[in-house]
Amino acid sequence: MIKPRYRIYSKHLQEKFQQRVYKLSINLPGTCPNRDGTVGVGGCIFCDEEGSGFEGLSNSLSIGEQIKENKEFFKKRFGVTKFIAYFQSFTNTYLPLEEFKKNMLEATLDEDVIGISISTRPDCIHDSYLDFLKELKEEKNININIELGLQTVNYHTLKRINRGHTLAEFIDAILRIRARGFESVAHIILNLPGDTMDDVIENAKIISSLGVDYVKLHSLYIVKDTKLGNMYENGELSLISLDEYIERVITFIEYLDPEIIIQRLLGKGPQKTLLFCNWDTSWWKIKDRIELELFQRDTYQGKKFDYLNGKALKAKLVK
Repeated sequence: MIKPRYRIYSKHLQEKFQQRVYKLSINLPGTCPNRDGTVGVGGCIFCDEEGSGFEGLSNSLSIGEQIKENKEFFKKRFGVTKFIAYFQSFTNTYLPLEEFKKNMLEATLDEDVIGISISTRPDCIHDSYLDFLKELKEEKNININIELGLQTVNYHTLKRINRGHTLAEFIDAILRIRARGFESVAHIILNLPGDTMDDVIENAKIISSLGVDYVKLHSLYIVKDTKLGNMYENGELSLISLDEYIERVITFIEYLDPEIIIQRLLGKGPQKTLLFCNWDTSWWKIKDRIELELFQRDTYQGKKFDYLNGKALKAKLVK
């Protein structure tokens, strides 16, 4: 068995909580400001009507019902007894504040829930929501982290994919999250059309310099009846190869702060509506290839993490 060359999320959770912990996806009906006209319409060019909640239970079920049904499955299958409630779909902090409070409080009512993970956009982080979460954390003694869909630090690409925000909003959100002692997660897509290896490296550098705690890598998937899907079907997209994606992941890992936890190396999409996903290869096979490449090259997370704290001065200071 190959020894991991990067910080793996499951191992981190085991060490942090002294037991196995699973994330339970919670799927709520909702929208985002990039759909309803607040910052844009139509959403990101890759996003379908389900948002990112395709892996969760029906949003017609209450939060309590989703937690109960999900946790019983994982208890029976893996013997896990403690969980993180993961508010995954759409932009959860875009809900009205009182509704947001109600949802978070409902998730904490289950005694097996020891953490909350909240997925949102960088431009939907506000002091009033964070202040409530700080109070909740202290009152319930519960772990809270906030996941931000950045996708890329290249603000030209962000504009092309109709993201509705730029890099500045992400930086502001991370600073506000860190100021209140919450953990942060950055979502990055390493094969967005137009992004190059320079963007891959800058993704790792920006995330590292901001002190982000976790990163979640995605491989771009393309869904029917989206703007990106239409571009793909019309032959208007140029996608990188699987070999190039693996090269980008390895480079990203090399430049990433070795303290940051990598939650995953690629993602999955909604099977029924996919036009393209992971080069028609099982995600675990790609994961295995990445880990084998890291081993064979004798490289690892943080190997090139030498660019902070006055890189240009370091040579002089050691003389």
